[in-house]
Amino acid sequence: MDKERTYNLDELCAAVQMNKRTVRFYIQQGLVNRPLGEKRGAHYNNLHVEQLLTVANLKNDGLSLERIKELMAGEGDKPQSRQIGAIEMWTRIHLGEGVELNIDASKAGLTAGQLQALTKAMVPLIKSIKESDSE
Repeated sequence: MDKERTYNLDELCAAVQMNKRTVRFYIQQGLVNRPLGEKRGAHYNNLHVEQLLTVANLKNDGLSLERIKELMAGEGDKPQSRQIGAIEMWTRIHLGEGVELNIDASKAGLTAGQLQALTKAMVPLIKSIKESDSE
């Protein structure tokens, strides 16, 4: 991409394959920088393209917009303190006798299909470890 390339809203939408409403919503939510200039002079650059593509990729990976915003703000690696009275949704997966996997659904960023894939990979692994230890 040319570093000096600028886009109007229609060109930006075509470049990232999103509609105007979605782009404007992501800007309003703080996921994407505001346009350069104002009103008819508003334009976008490659940073806007990269931000929108990042949001799209993370959203396709199953992350919430709230989590995407944290990651894009550089807060992804910081431990988050729990607030008293906060409600958390956890997924508990039974992998074998005495073995469970607990996943914080809001932070893991895994889709239901990815959780199923993780389970299918873990069950044989645990069985293999038990069998190798008994030999």
